[in-house]
Amino acid sequence: MSKKIFIISILSILFCCTKIEDNNQLTIYTYDSFSWIQKSLVPYFEKSHNCKIKLVLFDSTSGILTRLKLEKDNPQADIAIGITPTMLAQSKKDNLFDKYKSPKLENIKDISLIFDKDYFTTPYDYGALAVLYNTDKIKKVPANFSDLFNHKKSLLIQDPRTSSTGTDFLLWTIALHGNNWKNFWSSFKGSVLTSSTGWSESFAKFESGEAPMMISYATDNAYSIHNYGSSAYNLVIPGGKAFLQIEGASIVKGSSQTLLAGKFIDFMLSDMFQKEIPLNQWMFPVTNTELPEVFSHALHPEQTVSIPLTEIEDNLDQWLIDWEKIMVAD
Repeated sequence: MSKKIFIISILSILFCCTKIEDNNQLTIYTYDSFSWIQKSLVPYFEKSHNCKIKLVLFDSTSGILTRLKLEKDNPQADIAIGITPTMLAQSKKDNLFDKYKSPKLENIKDISLIFDKDYFTTPYDYGALAVLYNTDKIKKVPANFSDLFNHKKSLLIQDPRTSSTGTDFLLWTIALHGNNWKNFWSSFKGSVLTSSTGWSESFAKFESGEAPMMISYATDNAYSIHNYGSSAYNLVIPGGKAFLQIEGASIVKGSSQTLLAGKFIDFMLSDMFQKEIPLNQWMFPVTNTELPEVFSHALHPEQTVSIPLTEIEDNLDQWLIDWEKIMVAD
């Protein structure tokens, strides 16, 4: 073999190897606080499936959908993680996801957590919304949402147009108050100090003392005790009827890695993945994974309210318009 032919052969092999690696890359879009999976779960999956995972992090879940819409004709992602029912309702208008029915769905402990019966998304965790309050400043716990009317400019909420937490809080009030939800918000808005773009911004304001209450999650006390040994805050679910935020993972329509993407979603329902959710995600796993002891400090709601996905799909745009009108009205 001549030297020239040898060099060409080596270059061909290198090109092929590079091509194989490129074709075996899984690109995942998710929010920044989900980056913890890079510690051990991503390396394990990469080794098990001889692939590479590229994790693209966003400041908010709304940013994920915005990017997917922009890339619809030339998809750059294979999986989107953090898809709530409201996000799914929005995504269906643009046909952003493919159906995938995981064989691991049988691992899910409660069938009601499978909020999409068309299988455009697969649930992997859930958590209840709650009101987080500073016990030094709030002496009388608000038993019902109407009790908050007496606390003027004291509550931090998240904007439902930019935040999944904010959208689910809006849905919580609609589930509780039905057709009277707009009347509720007309009175309730006096209790709101500000509407932040996302949960992190609200929590920063809460910790700095800008307001004594905020809309947050039922696991916040467990988080504080685990990380700091104690908590100056407490939680309440006004009225005792909680709203669950369920998060799912979806395969992006047009992905060239649908088989590998499906395997990753299956992996998310495995014991190895699910047992990492409580102390990293600070949400509840969807399988019967044993919870860490510190989760005894989380609120475990006995009653929940919800809105069917089809109703969300039909009404969400109008609900957001109506909410905005109420909040900007004099």
